[in-house]
Amino acid sequence: MFAITTITIATIAAAVYWIMNRHKPLKHLLSDFRYMLDMQGAGAGGLIDDWINIRRNKIELPDASRKIAVITGGARGIGTEVIRGLLKANVTVIMGIRKPDAAKKMMETMENGKNLHVFSLDLQSQKSVKEFANCVTKKFPEINYLINNAGIMYGDYKLTEDGIESQFAVNHLNHFYLTHLLLPALKKAGRVEEPSRVVNVSSCGHYPGKIFFDDINMKEHYDTIAAYAQSKLAQIMTTRYLNKLLESQDANVKFYSVHPGIVDTDLFENTTFNKLPWLKKIFFKTPEKGATPILFACFNKDIEERGGLYISNCVEGISNRYSKNVDNQKKLFNISCELTGIDPDKFGQN
Repeated sequence: MFAITTITIATIAAAVYWIMNRHKPLKHLLSDFRYMLDMQGAGAGGLIDDWINIRRNKIELPDASRKIAVITGGARGIGTEVIRGLLKANVTVIMGIRKPDAAKKMMETMENGKNLHVFSLDLQSQKSVKEFANCVTKKFPEINYLINNAGIMYGDYKLTEDGIESQFAVNHLNHFYLTHLLLPALKKAGRVEEPSRVVNVSSCGHYPGKIFFDDINMKEHYDTIAAYAQSKLAQIMTTRYLNKLLESQDANVKFYSVHPGIVDTDLFENTTFNKLPWLKKIFFKTPEKGATPILFACFNKDIEERGGLYISNCVEGISNRYSKNVDNQKKLFNISCELTGIDPDKFGQN
C-alpha cells in the first residue's frame, strides 16, 4: 500500500511539473526535474539525520575570553543564535551585515552584547567585502574564528555587480574572497596548540550538486536548485582544498564545513515550505539547534586534528563523491581566484 501511494504521489508530482514547465526544451526539463527530486531526497535525508542524531547535537560552551570571531550575516535565523552562543562564551564578535542598524537590539539585549561590533557588508559586492575586511583588520589585527554564515537560497536569475550569479557569489565566491583577505589575521592568531578556525556554513543541499566549470554563471540554462547545490558544494570543496593548502604552508589555521540541519528560518521563503509554516514547526530544527554544530566547529577540541571535516549534528556528515575529487577542488580554487582577481600563488598573503 505504501509503495502504491508513493508511486501515485510521484506520478502526480511529475505530471504537475511537466504541465508547469512544458515550454522548456526536453533536456532542460529532465535535468531540472532530476535536481528537484534529488534535492527533495537530500532534504529528506537531512531530516532523518536530524532525528537520528538529535542527542549528539550539543555543545558545551567554553570560556573563550580574548578570542575574536568574525561572522557574516546574523541579523536573523541561525546566525543570530551563533552570535548569542559566541557572546555567552565571552568571545568578541564582529558581525558583517548589509544594514548595521538591524543589530542594535541584539547589542542591547544579548548577554555580553557590549562585545558585539557591527560593520557594513554586502556579499553581492566584492568592493563591499574588501571594505569590510579593511575595517575589521584595522581594529582587530588578530582573528581566531571566521564563520562564513550568510547565504541565500533559490530565487530568480540575477548577476551581481561583479557579473557573478547571485547564489554562487553570496554563498561561495565572496566568502572565498573574504577568507583570502582575513587569512593574515587568522594566521597571526593561530597557535600550534590552538589553531584559528574557518567555518563555512554549507548544506546537505550540496549533495545533488556539481560545479558547472564551463558555465559557472549558468547562462545557457538557469535552474535555481542546481545553482544553490553548486554554491553549497563549492563551500565544502573549498574547505577541503584550503585546509590542505594551509597545512602545506605550516599555517595554524583549520577549515571546517557545516550542515546546520533542516532549520526553520527565512531561508525557505522561496520554497513551498513557506506556505506550510506548521510543517516547519513540527519537523524542522529551531535556529538554536541549527547553531549548535556551527559552535561545535568553532570550539570542539577533538576535531582540532581533523581539518577539512564536513560536520552535521556535531559528527562527521555525509558529503557527495564530487566534493572529494582533488582535481575538482583545485580547478574550483583556480576559477575562484580568477573571478576575484587573486594570484593563486599568493592566496591569503595580501
